[in-house]
Amino acid sequence: MRVRLEAIVVEDQAKALKFYTEVLGFVVKTDIPAGGARWITVVPPDERDGPELLLEPCGFEFAKTYKQALYEKGIPFTMLASDDVQSEYEKLKAKGVAFKMPPTQSPGGGPMIASFDDTCGNYIMMYEIKKPKA
Repeated sequence: MRVRLEAIVVEDQAKALKFYTEVLGFVVKTDIPAGGARWITVVPPDERDGPELLLEPCGFEFAKTYKQALYEKGIPFTMLASDDVQSEYEKLKAKGVAFKMPPTQSPGGGPMIASFDDTCGNYIMMYEIKKPKA
């Protein structure tokens, strides 16, 4: 088993698509009509065949309630990896991204983390992946 698709519930698919592509730098892999919405997936530009992030419309009341509760408590539900959280933070901050938490070392020697508002009703956690030494 492996992860190939992960969904993030968004309030407005068009707004989310703009943020995830123009601000975060993802590229569209799939964008097709799906019922009254669209099936939109994005991927990192250097991993076009890698795992996809589905920009899922928030169509159910229970999902809206859950999403809103997470947001109000400042809890990020989705996590994205970065090779360099500090550098990514500076780049995104310059683009106007609102950070809830600047780069911070995780307790107990865990990875560097930061969290930001995706403008679509979610806080996103960014965590650093250390590249193996050659």
